[in-house]
Amino acid sequence: MKGLSPIVFFNSNPSNTDEQGKGLRTSDTLIIIPAFNEAWNITHLIKEIKAEGNYDILVIDDASSDGTGKLAKKTNLAHVISLPHNLGIGGSVQTGFKFANIHGYKYIVQVDGDGQHKVNEISRLLKLIKLDKADVVVGSRFNKKHKGYRSSSLRRLGIKIFEILGILMIQQRIKDSTSGFRAYNRETIKFLSKFYPVDYPEPEAIILLGKNGFRISEVFTKMNPRKGGKSSLNKRGIFYMLKVSLGMIMTYIRPKSA
Repeated sequence: MKGLSPIVFFNSNPSNTDEQGKGLRTSDTLIIIPAFNEAWNITHLIKEIKAEGNYDILVIDDASSDGTGKLAKKTNLAHVISLPHNLGIGGSVQTGFKFANIHGYKYIVQVDGDGQHKVNEISRLLKLIKLDKADVVVGSRFNKKHKGYRSSSLRRLGIKIFEILGILMIQQRIKDSTSGFRAYNRETIKFLSKFYPVDYPEPEAIILLGKNGFRISEVFTKMNPRKGGKSSLNKRGIFYMLKVSLGMIMTYIRPKSA
């Protein structure tokens, strides 16, 4: 289907996939970390998550050139899938969903590899899922006023536009549709292992899930300032916002996924 990320095939045995002999899952929750050239942060992030709770961790190394995958494996604390070609965030995250679906995880939490998400808030995202009050929970910076890191004014403008589009299309107010800090239940894992947007995955996924009847909630989460690189909204400005908006509209007008 046009607009969905390509299928990624990998060995379903984790010991072969990550070359560490980790065996079967040890938790019902998998933390997936899509990572492209995050060598400066990946080791610390993995250790921080592992210290936070009983979670399995999967790093999807999106053909990094800085040794991200090797450093992740060296921790001996995470499964690692090193993609042979760069697929972007959509292909990387869907790889995580496929892995989770094959291995029967009940919950997934997506955490960005850049260190902006506070891992001590993972349990807050999972709480509504485990209480069966939501199928998807988004960690939002904007559903509560605070004095912490908020991102640039240009990025906030774009997110506000995406919020309005969400209200118009799926009648749900999601204030932080670009957030990559999200928790999912088993039914959502099965769905997104087959269907996941590739172009602008975070805001498009909100539309895709909403129109297919999944319950989406937000909880307030703070973020750390970006330690490296720049936001794509900052780099490409108004033109980028228009392309994301068009991607959300196209996701909405396509037939419902089977």
